[in-house]
Parts: sequence; structure tokens; C-alpha cells
Amino acid sequence: QVQLVESGGGLVQAGGSLRLSCAASGRTLSTYVMGWFRQAPGKEREFIARISWAGGSTYYRDSVKGRFTVSRDNAKNTVYLRMNSLKLDDTAVYYCAARIKDGTVWADWGQGTQVTVSS
Repeated sequence: QVQLVESGGGLVQAGGSLRLSCAASGRTLSTYVMGWFRQAPGKEREFIARISWAGGSTYYRDSVKGRFTVSRDNAKNTVYLRMNSLKLDDTAVYYCAARIKDGTVWADWGQGTQVTVSS
């Protein structure tokens, strides 16, 4: 099991930026893939991006490509989500999650952090 704690959410104007952090602890993280998800009011939780601890390969949903960047700091066991050019539609609770590298189930989740984009 991996313990995850997000931070960095807040209120930002449209066009602004935020960086979310996800501190991880627990099992050997190199065998995990870390993901970012979000859930807006009245909507289902959706995948945003993922990064592998070992090789750092990344993948993004189309709507955030070019605006969001996922990265990791292996020494700090922390994953980041840098969000630029924020839009009103980016308002949501953002979660980080972990799954085993060759698995399909995101088994471990953080508590979430609220991001609110205002006009």
C-alpha cells in the first residue's frame, strides 16, 4: 500500500498557474505508476495524467496536453502536477493515485485538493 498526501490547491484566476504536490510513502515506489485525476461537481472522476516512478514516462488526456506537466522528484518521493493556462473548466478536486506498474487498478488514493479557477 502507498500513502499519498496532496497539497497545493487553491483559488486562481483563469489563465493562471498552480502546482500540485503529492507526497508518497510506503512500498517500493519504483514499481508504481502515479496518476492525477480530478472530479468536478456533478461529474465523474476523470484521468488527467500519469508518470512512472522508474523511467519517468508520461501520458496526458488530450484536454490538458500542453498546459499541464506531470513530474516527479525521486529523492523527495513526490509527484507534481504543474498546471498552466488554467480554465474555468479545470475547477475540480484533484487527486493523486498509485497503481502497480503492470496493473490496471488505481488502488491507492490521496484525500484530494481543491482547485478553483475564477473568471
